[in-house]
Amino acid sequence: MRRQTATCGVTPAGSSRSLRLDPLSLPVRFDAHDPRADGHVRQIELHRERVVLRRAVRGMQMAINVRVADFTGVALRGNDDAQTLVLVHRDPSLSIPLLVGADADEIAQAWAVWSELFALPQLDEGARKPAPRRRRANAIRARRPKFLMRRRTGMARELPVHHGEREIIARN
Repeated sequence: MRRQTATCGVTPAGSSRSLRLDPLSLPVRFDAHDPRADGHVRQIELHRERVVLRRAVRGMQMAINVRVADFTGVALRGNDDAQTLVLVHRDPSLSIPLLVGADADEIAQAWAVWSELFALPQLDEGARKPAPRRRRANAIRARRPKFLMRRRTGMARELPVHHGEREIIARN
């Protein structure tokens, strides 16, 4: 496996380089910021068909292997000053930064290349509308409780009455 150490996600002291991965030189191994990991760093191995995330949390080493098909797409995040290209997963802690930069043309080209390489859609998170807010009123409050749903509604069934028979009662 080849390493790309010059473009790692955690920039060394005094370096002005930003994260910039080459999509045509996969597999790639680099470090990225992870606020929940020990040392706030996680190691990422990016292949064409899978991603391996390695990190330590409270001294426990873990490696998470995720298929590229499990990611939802390649998204563009940020504002005009600094935009980030991210491989987006449903779990935000598994999302992976691919490129950080300010040049809009370069980011647009890289966005198309990464999307085509992984066969994932291009997601524009700036244009995405937030989900509608859920109603606070409890719509099912007036319904019958679930355990009552098993009971039959209406009159109680009538017990059979035996006329003219002798009843045996056990007494202590």
